[in-house]
Amino acid sequence: MTRLTVPLVALLLAAGCAAGPAVSPPASGAASPSAPAASPAALSGVDRLFLTMMVAHVEQTLEIVRLTRDRITDPELRTLVAAVGATETDELATMRTWLGNAGPDPASRHDHSGHGVSAADLARLRDATGPEVDAALREVLGAHQRAAADLARAHLDVGTDERVRDLARRIEQSRSAEVRLMTGQPAGR
Repeated sequence: MTRLTVPLVALLLAAGCAAGPAVSPPASGAASPSAPAASPAALSGVDRLFLTMMVAHVEQTLEIVRLTRDRITDPELRTLVAAVGATETDELATMRTWLGNAGPDPASRHDHSGHGVSAADLARLRDATGPEVDAALREVLGAHQRAAADLARAHLDVGTDERVRDLARRIEQSRSAEVRLMTGQPAGR
């Protein structure tokens, strides 16, 4: 198990999120697993927790993109950040749809987003100028995307809904690739 699996399960138990029934895969001819139309009608506690945490994470990613996109000097980094913004905007819409279709979450009063970017990192990005923007962005966004890859990888060990697990697989792969492109380092495993 990865280093995030135990904290994820511990957080789930501490929050009192009981596992619900798994959702069966779509029938033949149904919409694709990643399309919002194929959203899970019921989610287990661990799948709901993962989606809730990823929504908070993606919202922070999009804030990072908004803070820096017009000030990036490296054209390749600018292209990567534009792709990150587009991809994560789509993922956010899908996750919000799935959570909305699953109905009210009795554990929603709990804060599941304690894995995010610090206020100091956001201030650093906001205050950076010139080439400092690129350097700060590579460091902050690289660490942030590495955390997303780790969270998604951990969910693969415990998730119950195959559509949510497929999303986690895609998140793990895309964020790991982004980290490699931004930092030249492996995303970890």
